[in-house]
Amino acid sequence: MKVLITGASGFVGTQLCVRLVERGHQVTGVAQRARPTATPSQVHYIAADTTQPGSWQEAVADQDVLINLAGASIFRRWTAKTKEIIYQSRILTTQNLVHAIPEGSSMTLLSTSAVGYYGSRGDASLTEEEPHGSDFLASVCVDWESAAMKARAKGARVVCPRFGIVLGKTGGALGQMIPAFKRFVGGPLGNGRQWFSWIHMEDLIGAMLFVMEKPAIEGPVNFCAPHPVRNETLAQVLGKLLRRPSFLRTPAFVLKLALGEFGSVLLEGQRVFPAVLLRHGYVFRYPEIEAALREILKA
Repeated sequence: MKVLITGASGFVGTQLCVRLVERGHQVTGVAQRARPTATPSQVHYIAADTTQPGSWQEAVADQDVLINLAGASIFRRWTAKTKEIIYQSRILTTQNLVHAIPEGSSMTLLSTSAVGYYGSRGDASLTEEEPHGSDFLASVCVDWESAAMKARAKGARVVCPRFGIVLGKTGGALGQMIPAFKRFVGGPLGNGRQWFSWIHMEDLIGAMLFVMEKPAIEGPVNFCAPHPVRNETLAQVLGKLLRRPSFLRTPAFVLKLALGEFGSVLLEGQRVFPAVLLRHGYVFRYPEIEAALREILKA
C-alpha cells in the first residue's frame, strides 16, 4: 500500500517508517525537520510545515493510508505561547490533511490522539466509550479528533489512536527518566499514586499495522498496554532494572514550580484500557511493565 506519514521525523514516525518499508509498503514521510539518518532511503521524504497549506498536500490524493503523527512535544513548561503551539501543530495539520483528501475517497486516515482525552479521572477504568475530560489536553484531543473525523464526509475510514505514554529505546519519556535514575535521583513523582498508561514501541507499531489492515475498526482506539501501573510501580521497576535506588520522590510543588500546568498533569493520570484492540484480537507482545522495560534496557 501507499502510506503517507506526517510527523515522520519524530520518535514514533522514524520507527514506523522503517517498519512499513520492511513490510513492502511505499512510504512518503512529511516533516519540518530534515530527513533523519534512521529513515530508510526508500522513503520519499518531503520537508514541509504541515500547519500551513502547501505543495506537500499534493501527495495526499495518491495514498491508500494516511498516518497523522504531527504535533509539538508537550514535555516542557507550558506557557501561553507553548500551549498555542501544542494546539495549532495538531489541529491545523489535521485540517490541512483532511482538506487534501479527495471527495469519494476510500483511503484510511489514522490520526493520532492521546489518553489525555479523558482528563484526570482518578482510579476509574477508562475504555473508548468514556466521555472526555475538561482540562487543556482533553480539549486539544477533542478538537484534534473532531478535525480528523471530518474526513468521513469524504468517504475515508477514520481511526483515532489514543496514545498512552510510549516507551522505547530512542527517546520519549524514558529518555528523560533513565538519566535521572543513573544519577541516583530517580523516583516517583509526587505521591506516586497516579496511574501511568503506557505502551511499548513495538506494540504501538504493531497496533498501528493491525488497525491499518482491519477495516472493521473505526473511531477512537486506546493504544496502551492492558496493564497500566501506578507511577511508583514504574519507578520501582525502573530502579530495579537499572540497579539504582527509586525512593527519591520529586515533590509536587517542585514539579509545578518547574513545569507549571504541565507539572500538574504529571501528578494526575488516567487508568486506560485497550478495549477495542483486545476485542478485535490484537495480542500484545509486552502487556506487563517489567518485561517491557527489560527489553528496552537490554544492551
